[in-house]
Order: sequence, then structure tokens, then C-alpha cells
Amino acid sequence: MSVDQREYVDLVRRTWGHAGAHPDAVAVRQGRDEWTYSDVVRAASRHVRDLRAAGVTAGDRVLLVAPTGVAFVQAYLGILAAGAVVVPVNPLCTTRELEHFARDADVCMVIAWHDDATSTCEVAATLTVPFVELREIAPGARDDVADVEARPVEDTAALLYTSGTTGVPKGAIITFGNIFASTSAVRHVFELSADDRLGTALPLFHVYGQVAVLGAALDVGASVSLLQRFAADTMLRMVEVDELTVLSGVPTMWIEMLESARHLDPAPSITSLRVASSGGATLPTEVNRAFASEFGATVQSGYALSETTAIGACEHSGRESREGSVGQAVSGVEISVVDDHGDPVPVGTVGEVTIAGANVTPGYWRRPEATAEALAGGRLLTGDLGRMDEDGYLWIVGRKKELIIRGGYNVYPREVEDALYEHPAVLEAAVVGVPDDRLGEEVAAVVSFRSSSSASPAELRAWLDERIAAYKVPRLIQVVPTLPKGATGKIQKTAIDRDVVRDLGTRVRRSPAQ
Repeated sequence: MSVDQREYVDLVRRTWGHAGAHPDAVAVRQGRDEWTYSDVVRAASRHVRDLRAAGVTAGDRVLLVAPTGVAFVQAYLGILAAGAVVVPVNPLCTTRELEHFARDADVCMVIAWHDDATSTCEVAATLTVPFVELREIAPGARDDVADVEARPVEDTAALLYTSGTTGVPKGAIITFGNIFASTSAVRHVFELSADDRLGTALPLFHVYGQVAVLGAALDVGASVSLLQRFAADTMLRMVEVDELTVLSGVPTMWIEMLESARHLDPAPSITSLRVASSGGATLPTEVNRAFASEFGATVQSGYALSETTAIGACEHSGRESREGSVGQAVSGVEISVVDDHGDPVPVGTVGEVTIAGANVTPGYWRRPEATAEALAGGRLLTGDLGRMDEDGYLWIVGRKKELIIRGGYNVYPREVEDALYEHPAVLEAAVVGVPDDRLGEEVAAVVSFRSSSSASPAELRAWLDERIAAYKVPRLIQVVPTLPKGATGKIQKTAIDRDVVRDLGTRVRRSPAQ
């Protein structure tokens, strides 16, 4: 499947077009400040001239290290408009990690937010490439608008480095065609228009915030409100004050917003919100119910990867939702569930999820073997396990590598986590497998509790005994203050030390009365 060339306009020219047609329309909100489309394009144009003056040419890679904020937006668009490839990375990366990304991408320049200048400046010096300290350009800039050339669908826009949970991070190649396919799908799924007000605290260096939020807003000429660091109460107030209609986040954000709303006085009014879009991890069913009850808005779950440019399956506005499902494939995307031989499995059977479409990366930067392995047969092998019903609704049950095999029985962590989230005291939960001499693997749960709430491991065990099959019930339960999370707020199971869980977790047995 490919992009429809009759409709295609690259993201830069689309943004420039909005600035020409509606220069005073708000593009970005940050705190109390607003930047119009004219402001954003003129600021980006300043970056274009600086990049070109420094000798940056078409196809050159530029490392961008900046937090979520208007400065990122200005630099991001400037790099793309100059014809270069943006390599956005996490500002929290160590010097060693930054150097790896810079070397691997063979960057010609490093641009970094002024608060992150020390380590990034060292990297630029080591690689003997120019370093630029980034600061936001205030509204009202009078810079001339830079001329921009049309970018073909196959032109590379960005290199997005994957999390590296299965090895050394790889740069997924994201083309302008990939971005167009994804932003078009988001527009269709959420019925976006220029009147919408989007908002997020997601990191813009990550594909979700960068394409499905920022890119989607710029695509239709809407505005986006940005929160640099997520705090539940601040997020709720941002929705209220900016009258947001679309809010994007990950499950841990919705959980914390629910917890915060119960203690805020006065309670926030977020009646403007019509779409709450959730990705990055599977949303516990109980959290969705609670969010709808508290705020009157249902969270619409989605499923995607960096390699699918932030879109794959999603619950569509106006369509039926099915409990626990991440929805159906979006327009232009094909999703299938296959066995270990690549053959489709029967409806309702668990297998590996594969994705094909114009949103799928053409491959990994300078990694032909990894590309061939991941894109076998022209379809992306996601490494995720899922099942699909007769209407194409998809359920994700876990990562292929997270599947727990306990004494020969398959245990899917998602099912156990859902049951834990139904407990009124549980705030967060992660289910993992730990080594066991007799069974091969034992099921373990790591949980944190809501403020002023708690439950003993034995009580949690009793709760689960009534809800899931005995072989799925964790025999080890560890209570922690908080679970480890990545930059997007997604719980990082790879950061959970299985040996610590095995040694410090409470071993719980079935009550004699049961």
C-alpha cells in the first residue's frame, strides 16, 4: 500500500500553507503564551537560514536534543524545511548514549536545549561537528518566511531510535510519506479539524507525541497545547483553561489524573474534551471505566510502534468500542495475526501481530539484517501477541518475549494485570515471569497502591483467585512505592529486576478456606 499522490502534501508545506492562509490562527500554546502559525513558521525559517549558512544540505542528519515545548517545534520544522533529516533523542540520555546516536546517524550538527548543553556540547566536540544551543523564539518574530521545496514521499524526514529493549537501539527510518499516512489516519479516526485544540505532555522526541499529536495538529491547522513535564493536576488545569478537545497520553497518565481529580478543589471542569487518546501501552479496562465515570469522556485506545509511525489500530470515533480492545486497523493499514510460520491463525486465536501499510518504516538506518528480519514478506513483525475477532477488533495480550510459560501453561501478563487493576487499592501493576527450578517460570506481580490505600499480598491473591484461573495467579507479589517508567510514562518491565522480585516478593498461597 502506498500514499495517494493526488492528496499528498508534505508536513512542512502543509504547515507553511496554514501560515499563509490563516497567519493569526494559534498553532502552539505553552503555559500562558501562544504562537500563531505565522510565529511558528517565521521562527522555523530562522532555523532554516542558520542551518543553510552552516552548510547543512539535503539529506544531512541533525541531532535534536530538546524537551517538549515550542522550541522543539520550531527547530524540528526548521530542520525539515532545510531539507535535512531530524534525529530527535531524549534529553535525559547520558553522554555515552548521545554519542552512540550521533555516531550511528552520522550527524553533521548537534542542536540542544540550553539546559542540556553540557553533555551535548561534549558530543559535538568529540565528533567535531557544529553545536547550537537552542532557545525558544518568542511570538512576534519578524523573520522572512523561508522558501521550501516539495519533499517526495520516499524522502527521509526523521530517524527515530527505538528503545533498545531487545538490544542496541536502532534508527527507524521515517519518511514524509509515513508521516502523511499517519497524520491522515489520525485526522480520520478522531474527525479532526482546524477548530480542534489538541494537548499533550508526551515527549516530542517520541513518535507518539511527534507525529500523532504535533503532526496531526499541523496537518489540519489545529492548535496544540504542550506541557513539558507531566503532572496530573497541571494537565487537568491545562485541559480546562485551554478548552482542549483532544488529549493524548499513556495509561499511567490517565491513572494519575483520576487520582489527582479526587483531591483537587475546586474540581476541574473538562467538559470541552471529546477525545482522550491513549497509546504506548495497553489501557486497563477498569481505568477506562473510571475515566468515563469521572470526566464523562471515554479513553480511545490505540496500538502502534515507532516503526509504524505512531498509528496502527485505534478505537474510532463514532464506532462501537469493545472492552479491552485497541480497536480496528486504521484506514490504509492492514493488520493480521500469524503463527510462528507466518501463517494466519483462526479468529480469536493468539498469535504475533503483523502490520502493513504506507505508515510502516522502510527499514532501519544502516541495519540491512535487522530490516530483513523485521520486515519479512513486506509486513512488519511487531513482536506483540494479540488476537482478532471476526470484525477486525484487535486485543493485545503482551509481548512475545513477555509471555510467561508456567509449567507448560501460557500466561499472558495483560489478563492478570487487568484483574489487579480492578482492585480498588491498586494504582499500578506489572506482571512478569521469574525463573523457577520446578516450573521453569513462576508468575510474579509488582504493584503500587493508591494514596491512603493498601492491601496485603494475601488479600490480592484472594482477589485474583476469584477472577482468573489458578495457574495464572501470581505466587509472588512485591509491593513498591512506584513502578519504573520510560520517557513516555509507560511502565518499563525491562527495568524490573526479576531476581529482586523473586528474593523480596512475598510468596502467597491459596487460603485454606478456598
